[in-house]
Amino acid sequence: MKFIGWIQPIVLLAVMLGILGCVTAGDRQHSTLYQPVNSSRVTADYQAESTSGMVVSAHPLASAAGAAMLNAGGNAIDAAVAASFVISVVRPQSTGIGGGGFLMYHDETAKTQRIFDFRERAPIKSSAKMFMDESGEYKKIDYFGTQIKDPSVNGHLSVAIPGTVKGLVEIHQELGKLGLRVVMGPAIEAAEKGFPVYPGLAEAILERQEWLRLYPASRRLFFKGERPLAEGDSLLQADLATTLRQISESGAKDFYEGELAKKIVSEIKRGGGVIDMSDMRAYRVIERSPVTGHYRGQKIVSMPPPSSGGTHIIEMLNMLETVDVGQMHPRGASYLHLLSEVMRRAFSDRAKEMGDSDFVTVPVARLTSKAYARSLMKSFNPEKVTASKDLAGTLPTGESPSTSHLSVIDQWGNAVSTTQTVNYSFGSCVVADGTGIVLNDEMDDFTTKPGGSNVFGLVQGPKNDIAPRKTPLSSMSPTMVFSDKGALEMVVGSPGGPRIISAVLETIVNVVDFKMPLLEAVHATRIHHQWMPDTLKVEAASLDSDTLKSLEAKGHIISAIKSIGDVQAIQKRSDGMIFGVSDSRSDGRPSASGKSH
Repeated sequence: MKFIGWIQPIVLLAVMLGILGCVTAGDRQHSTLYQPVNSSRVTADYQAESTSGMVVSAHPLASAAGAAMLNAGGNAIDAAVAASFVISVVRPQSTGIGGGGFLMYHDETAKTQRIFDFRERAPIKSSAKMFMDESGEYKKIDYFGTQIKDPSVNGHLSVAIPGTVKGLVEIHQELGKLGLRVVMGPAIEAAEKGFPVYPGLAEAILERQEWLRLYPASRRLFFKGERPLAEGDSLLQADLATTLRQISESGAKDFYEGELAKKIVSEIKRGGGVIDMSDMRAYRVIERSPVTGHYRGQKIVSMPPPSSGGTHIIEMLNMLETVDVGQMHPRGASYLHLLSEVMRRAFSDRAKEMGDSDFVTVPVARLTSKAYARSLMKSFNPEKVTASKDLAGTLPTGESPSTSHLSVIDQWGNAVSTTQTVNYSFGSCVVADGTGIVLNDEMDDFTTKPGGSNVFGLVQGPKNDIAPRKTPLSSMSPTMVFSDKGALEMVVGSPGGPRIISAVLETIVNVVDFKMPLLEAVHATRIHHQWMPDTLKVEAASLDSDTLKSLEAKGHIISAIKSIGDVQAIQKRSDGMIFGVSDSRSDGRPSASGKSH
């Protein structure tokens, strides 16, 4: 393919090299007042400023592609779709066109927000016990002599009907300004010309090498001879480039009805999966109404079911509003205890109440009401934990941290917040032969075994049982924050499975209550409690020993983990200045359109 001029070669090289050596000894350090995770890496590289537009994503090539669309006269949708297709190429461990997601669009002229659900869905031949044998244990599936012991996570049976291609193409067709070939050009080029394997991708390949090695097309793509691709190797994806070019020329039709669909279905059936051509043809993008709430004068607009994210972010903000959080210390034991207890209560409700609202009743109005929040806080004890077993929830659900989020604001004030995924790292680990498409393992986000646990040790709930055409429960939380007068102030989201909800919540509180600059708000210490298991997760080495001892004295069982979430956020001030921040917990960078500062 001819070079389409979306970004000059020298800029492309600079962006790629930025991934491999993000920070040098001479970088100017930003204030570490709030002790951000990876504080040695939090420099100006993770923040950009502009008055004309911003794209923030988990990879600099994706952000640069989105900003290039804005510079070419495109709008927020053009930028988001371009960045989404590029992120599908450069973060195959997190997302891709074999997966699905959610997108929120803010129309600045109409002052409205639209929600698009292009999440993966269960095939027509799926059933509540499809992963169980006659004894009630997980099936062991034979794949050409290899026993697959966890078929809801690995292999062809774990694949749900992909939605990303139809979602992005249809949204762009309705709301974009530029041609689809232009918008998809950067992704085609990235797949065709390749890019250096960066540390996060190399680690993910090593983590999943057993399964990537098993499937022929996956092995050809992610191995160099007999060894997994390592940092610095080039990842070339010629088949994926051909697939993306076909989509850019014919839209989503071939992916769901034509030769691409046949290749996907053939691959799935070869390994014992149940998706057929009728499933692909029947897939539909669903437009939904957002969930909304108010927090200390701000309007919060977020994702409705089948995501649990928006509902529980608003529920937790309502609980926090009963306390003067701004007078607390953001790293103090009193605040972290309060935050943990609020999370515990909301995640108990998530386990009991949440599922696909097209199939089960989800009491969103009750869960997001101020009165309900006050009733939940009656049992809050500032000196002692509430045992999770004493709360009303039943069985929790969870999903993979291997997801990707991007945020966009254009020169007209329109905005996009979108989170996309293939579920667990590299999804099913199956690449559909001849397409370059990494297929999701989204069926594991359903209740695959009543009373059992999924790959993350989380027990699943009955409202999330598998059913044909049903959408699995999600925590993805694309969110926007508006002033009391309706002005857009923040676009935010994160990957991280259930930790998405915590990461987005804490970023909002850091800005609204603690008045942190966005760079510090994104990089401040995070915690996470999801009701069950009854453990408070804290980011390793981010809290001092006295704080940890105080939390333990209140009854918290603490588990240190590397990181919580990977927030990609944009803040717009009343003077028109736009700030974009990428989380240094991962590989992203912001990219400003027009003249940046």
